[in-house]
Amino acid sequence: EELGRELNLALAGRVKELARYRSEFFGRLQDVLGKRKDVQIVGDRFVFSSEVLFPSASDEVSADGMIQLTRLAETLKALATDMPGDLPWVLQVDGHTDRRPISNARFPSNWELSTARALAIVKFLRSQGIPPERLAATGYGEFHPLDARTTEEAHARNRRIELKLTSR
Repeated sequence: EELGRELNLALAGRVKELARYRSEFFGRLQDVLGKRKDVQIVGDRFVFSSEVLFPSASDEVSADGMIQLTRLAETLKALATDMPGDLPWVLQVDGHTDRRPISNARFPSNWELSTARALAIVKFLRSQGIPPERLAATGYGEFHPLDARTTEEAHARNRRIELKLTSR
């Protein structure tokens, strides 16, 4: 019982420490990215409109996307030097699409597109010096929309990349 209580206290301390660095990360990233309409903070995530990072129906990072991701990598590397080495943080990159189906040789469904985009960002961040054990890529396809409507505005809002600093 005593061991359980001590473990819970230690875990709570690590969670609190990660929350502090998460807050600092989001603050620094917001300063670096500026007040862009296409990048927002939603809860504990940074949300990038897909159009900021990728051309339509593609997983190739655009020139503007590379600029934004380079700023992200620089911010993350600077913050990582302040974090304790044993803090098990991970930057989770989540790809999302709109509800309109895609079907081509490269992307048979929205799942493949959303996963390929998340993976493209992870690979880019790795090329910028972020350790691979600190990165995770997930594709959600069209299954977690922010806006359930079928308007162009809703589709644009649902095509996004979400970044979350979390623990593994």
